[in-house]
Amino acid sequence: MNKMRLAIVGCGDIAGFTAWVSRLVPQVTLSVCCDVNEERAKSFAKRHRISQIFTDYSELLNKANVDAVYLAVPHHLHYEMIMSAVGAGKPVFVEKPLTRTLSEGKKLIQAIGNAKVGVNYQYRYDSGCYALARAVQSGALGKVHSIRINIPWHRTQKYFDGASWHKTIAQAGGGTLITQGSHFLDVAVWALNEQPLSATGYTTTPLFNVEVEALAHGIIETQGGTLISVVSSMVAATEQKVTIEAYGEKGTALYQDLPWPSVKFVGAKIQKEHPPERGVHALQRSLSGFANWILKDKPFLTPAASTLPVLTAVDGIYQSAVTGLRFKVES
Repeated sequence: MNKMRLAIVGCGDIAGFTAWVSRLVPQVTLSVCCDVNEERAKSFAKRHRISQIFTDYSELLNKANVDAVYLAVPHHLHYEMIMSAVGAGKPVFVEKPLTRTLSEGKKLIQAIGNAKVGVNYQYRYDSGCYALARAVQSGALGKVHSIRINIPWHRTQKYFDGASWHKTIAQAGGGTLITQGSHFLDVAVWALNEQPLSATGYTTTPLFNVEVEALAHGIIETQGGTLISVVSSMVAATEQKVTIEAYGEKGTALYQDLPWPSVKFVGAKIQKEHPPERGVHALQRSLSGFANWILKDKPFLTPAASTLPVLTAVDGIYQSAVTGLRFKVES
């Protein structure tokens, strides 16, 4: 098998972006798309030159000649749709988060065994984030005591009106933290390779009349005693650069995503390491990494089990925000 035949399930905005990016990944062929809205599926198929359309996911799994499925669907559908694909013997590439809740995530990991399920936490393949994470993992920064993350992004009411599932806890699981902020919180937790121990969090929703938070502040304490501070926002007046600052005993790593992904090291001479896949964009590298995992059994940076720690951190911040107390994570 030289090419991975991929089915796209859910024909919304992120699926469209992934479809365009897939043209830069020669080992991927988009052969099928599926959406409950037939007109949207037909339009998507025409735009991306996909030959086969389904409106029923179960029928796709039973009839389509594909090697893997890509799930770009609301968070509350992740658990059941992943389980169905694994039951049909299909590897899965799912948009983050792994599942809507931590309890679902733990249950899923227990159930899927060695099945290949990958999560699109694409910033592990971002050139700057990868170099930062490897500097932490290799010990080049020394013991890291503090990581600070700021995500000052901007959304309008159209974000919620265009995909109404974003509005509710029942369907989304949360707002800016789980949907956007978890990308960069995942990089920090993955870099440290330490389980969260406790969390303190505050959430609020200025500007929007929705159930989920538009602004979240959280502090995570890890097993090794590192404190991770995260601010995730949809309410910045204009979108600003994302920053990650990792403070170690030997040096500091300073990441920013604009005008392009980059990391600067201060206080220590560090050779920047590069992601294990080539490409101009992190999503391209992530998709390429997943394809090579399926085609060549090359290790993938974001297998499902490796994303439980960030889901644990997000859940801890949410639990603390609800109770007003520091939340101790259960092992």
